[in-house]
Amino acid sequence: MFQVTFSNQALGELKKLPPLEQLSALDPVGKLRPEDLTHPREPLGRFVRAGRILFRLRDGELRYYFEIKEETCLHVLYILHHHSLEDFLLRNRLPVSEHQLIEQHSKFWKYLEGLTK
Repeated sequence: MFQVTFSNQALGELKKLPPLEQLSALDPVGKLRPEDLTHPREPLGRFVRAGRILFRLRDGELRYYFEIKEETCLHVLYILHHHSLEDFLLRNRLPVSEHQLIEQHSKFWKYLEGLTK
């Protein structure tokens, strides 16, 4: 078992979910075993970004991007929604920072809200 920590972005996404869904959203990463990370298979993938090994775990509507910190800790960098702009940017390895992701996310939703007025 790994200890799991979360970035500010990941915690923010978890807080948006109802309490029971928050608990079930923690399960996919919490259930990972060292052998899963050694030989990742769908729905888990591994890629390199800026010299760091990152993992992407798909679970329902959520995508978890995380890295191994030390040998016993997984640090979840991002929790993104399936088919979102942010998920597309990360999957296609476009250079974005955590701050840019948050900005784009809020602007995107404001844009959508403006379309309905």
